[in-house]
Amino acid sequence: MAKSRPGPGFVPPPYPQDRLAELRGIADAAPGGIVDGSVGTPVDPTPEVALRAAGEAARSSAGYPPSIGTLSLRTAAAAWIDRRFHVKVGADAITACVGTKEVVASLPRMLSLRDPSRDVVLYPEVSYPTYAMGAVLAGLRPVPVPVDRTWHLDLDAVDAKDAARALVVWFNDPSNPTGVGATAAAMAAAVSWARGHGAIVASDECYAEFTADDAGNPVGPVTALAGSHDSVLALHSLSKRSNMAGFRVGFVAGDPDLVRYLGEVRKHAGLIVPSPAQAAGAAALGDDAHVDEQRARYARRRARSMPALEAFGLVHDGGPSSFYLWLRDGAGAEDGWAIAARLAATGLLVAPGDLYGPAGARHVRLALSIPDDRLGLALERLVGAR
Repeated sequence: MAKSRPGPGFVPPPYPQDRLAELRGIADAAPGGIVDGSVGTPVDPTPEVALRAAGEAARSSAGYPPSIGTLSLRTAAAAWIDRRFHVKVGADAITACVGTKEVVASLPRMLSLRDPSRDVVLYPEVSYPTYAMGAVLAGLRPVPVPVDRTWHLDLDAVDAKDAARALVVWFNDPSNPTGVGATAAAMAAAVSWARGHGAIVASDECYAEFTADDAGNPVGPVTALAGSHDSVLALHSLSKRSNMAGFRVGFVAGDPDLVRYLGEVRKHAGLIVPSPAQAAGAAALGDDAHVDEQRARYARRRARSMPALEAFGLVHDGGPSSFYLWLRDGAGAEDGWAIAARLAATGLLVAPGDLYGPAGARHVRLALSIPDDRLGLALERLVGAR
């Protein structure tokens, strides 16, 4: 008798960046080759203080490091939060993670095991696609939260039934892909809204080092950790702050009970940051000078890029923070894929906005994590294509 086959089950959708294969080929054929602005992969130097720490730690890394993170890493993270946000968080309210993407993908499942009575994950309708995927992987229902004309969350537009069933509400500040940031008052109101509906706040603050005002001047970031930490988790990463994406080191901070719970679950799952990466992370968190340099690099690239992009007919329609430009056709005639195709013909690859949700369909995202010489080539080709 033939064995019965299981149903189709979960079929992973195409990975967002894999959808760019055709445009990648077009851009790569341009004279001088592709300039890839489609992914926010760091390209600038990892700070020497982190490299030295990793090398020294590698000599004594035969044993297993603590899953929650070494005390030195968690203490360094707490000190950085204090310096950057003027918020006190104890080292016992911090747990390490293997970069923050794995937390974004796994957090809904871990929290649903703790509270199976709720089945909704709320996330910004224009945002990092892993927020929705984490809900899907947990067997929960992803529900996008509408954004207003300036790309800020409109929590009042959430259906009351979805709000009542929300397990997690994702914030992302400053935003990927739009670069907008909330005011401290708006963030406090959003946290209060989530608490009022019995939901846990998961605040992705990985771009907090790259906040600016409308004039491009650096300003202090906001955090969901301001005030009470009850039902609040903030996610931070060394990937963008310190050009350490390959080290895969980040941390979650906030509600001590939730952090302790996540630490215990993650122990059972064997989610551990390697010892050299933890040492590098602690060293990098203790040094702000290299972050100041990186912030200035991105500001220069932004200022350098805008005139050429505007001459090409594109308008930055997002905020002044992070290192992403959220571009649309100034004439309003093209959608994101048409804009991306026109840019690919010049050799510049960008990400069409619908990769971040249908509401982004008229935009593209350009990451300024491009080496200066390659950025110069891209801008020269844009000018020549007018």
